Parts: sequence; structure tokens; C-alpha cells
Amino acid sequence: KMCCDMLTNVRLPNPENIMNSYPFELSGGMRQRVGIAMAMIFSPKILLADEPTSALDVTTQAQIIRQIVDIRDEYGVAVIMVTHNLGVASYVSNKLMVMKGGHVVEYGKREDVIANPQDDYTKQLLRAVPVIGGKTYYEQ
Repeated sequence: KMCCDMLTNVRLPNPENIMNSYPFELSGGMRQRVGIAMAMIFSPKILLADEPTSALDVTTQAQIIRQIVDIRDEYGVAVIMVTHNLGVASYVSNKLMVMKGGHVVEYGKREDVIANPQDDYTKQLLRAVPVIGGKTYYEQ
């Protein structure tokens, strides 16, 4: 019952069916949500999300990121997200740490890092964030 409740909390329909499914029978987004539910069942204080949107289509990426934000807010859990996508990181985070070659090159409040990047690598990552219709897709 606890598992089915958590699957429902991460917006998976028919949790009983999912409990009886093999991983290959689930979509990538469903597998990510099951992983989030598995992690949250233990009520952690910190959730480590390592490239949670890799190998997912753009629509599913947005759903998973929204799910992580909802879990963060609902359960009061700190999220450490490892990603190459500063757009995703800025949406989820209030602080950003940019690393290159295993070393921290920039760290600070999201607004400061996004609006006034100091390191060239951070600037390159920000230039890689898509611009559609004149709008850059990261929060400032």
C-alpha cells in the first residue's frame, strides 16, 4: 500500500499495474518516476538526482523536472541535481555550483550565477541554453 501510495504521489496512473510490471514494460518517464518514488519512500532529507532527464524526450524532461520540484516542495527535501543543462539546473535550484574537470569554477545564488557569470565555462554553458522566440529558457 505504501508503494502504491508513493507511485500515486509521483503521478503514475494505475500503481497496482506498475507494481506488477517489468521495467522494460514502462516508458523512460515512468521509470524515472518509479525511481523518484523508490527514493522518496525512505523520506530522505536529500535527494540526489544524477542527470534525471537524460535520454528522455523534451516533454517528458519537463514533466520529470516539474515532478522533482513538486517533491522538493511537498516533502521539504533538498535536491542536489547533477546536470549539464544550466536551464534545468536554474529552474530547480536556488544555488548553483558549476564544475569543470572535477573542480568548482563558480558557486552562488542562482540569480547571481545566471545574471553575472564570472567563469568562461559558465558563460559557455549559458550560451548553450536554447533561445526560442527571443526568450532564453532559464530563470533569472
